[in-house]
Amino acid sequence: MWLKYHSQSSGAGGNLNIKQQIDEGALKHEQTIREAVECAGVGLHSGAPVKLRILPAPPGSGIVFRRVDLEGFEVEAVSRNVARVSYATSLMKKGVLISTTEHLLSACIGTGIDNAIVELDNLELPILDGSAQPFVQLIHQAGIRKQRRPRTYLRIRQALELREGNKFIAVYPADHYSVSYTINFPHPLIGKEAFRLELANGEYLREVAPARTFGSREDEQTLRNMGLIRGASRENCVVLTKDGVENPPLRFADEFVRHKVLDLIGDLALLGKQILGNVVADRAGHAMHTALVSRLLRDQTLWEETTLEDEPTPVAVHVRAMAGQMA
Repeated sequence: MWLKYHSQSSGAGGNLNIKQQIDEGALKHEQTIREAVECAGVGLHSGAPVKLRILPAPPGSGIVFRRVDLEGFEVEAVSRNVARVSYATSLMKKGVLISTTEHLLSACIGTGIDNAIVELDNLELPILDGSAQPFVQLIHQAGIRKQRRPRTYLRIRQALELREGNKFIAVYPADHYSVSYTINFPHPLIGKEAFRLELANGEYLREVAPARTFGSREDEQTLRNMGLIRGASRENCVVLTKDGVENPPLRFADEFVRHKVLDLIGDLALLGKQILGNVVADRAGHAMHTALVSRLLRDQTLWEETTLEDEPTPVAVHVRAMAGQMA
């Protein structure tokens, strides 16, 4: 079947200049881009052509999608606007749809972008190469500007665990943001894979952003009959056959689980803030990712808002240590 698309790379993102982005000051303050950048492509599921621009935004704006084909109607990238979470995460406000948002939102978290306007002239973001790396490259092309407003984090105070059959997702208190993901697919090339990521030390750009979405040739027609993957091709996803990969090479040996990490980070961006906590997922997907977001936001006893200036010593020490690793 066409599995949920995932993305990884063989280190293709390692040449990005991340040392200047990961420092204590950048982690303490909100950031936006310096100038507008744009790209064009097709939607993964709709197959529709789309042009996209990312523009700077004022402090406190968050990530806001703007449909320029619908008189500039805006849809904020927050949990209350989540609409569909099957093979992609889509947002809807007053009937206006923004589809397949997770890769761009993941890139924003990975590069430390808090505020941006994302303009598009169709209902679905372009899939580009199937990973978050093209969006990361756009952001670095635009440049990153630190803003004066302190960045507010959601610091996890109590554990939250969700289960659905053999699927599991949870978040636990921690002094920094980390993600651990395990998958188990029956395909002989995948099987059981696990990956852990620290968000504060630059690993995202090197180890996750290039990971591509993937799907199975065997299930292609079924999904196309459902109106899905009309824009999928060998250029924007890893295509699995019964025995292997139709369009090698993989960017990573475990590219599949790395893309799941990419998707999870993008979906958790719908909290509206980065978290200080450890997220653990096992065979979860978009629906469970966004369910975790919804449950967290509904129960304010599970977290507290904080800035790094407010944090106790362990967090400040960790931030300085991560900044030192990038020097």
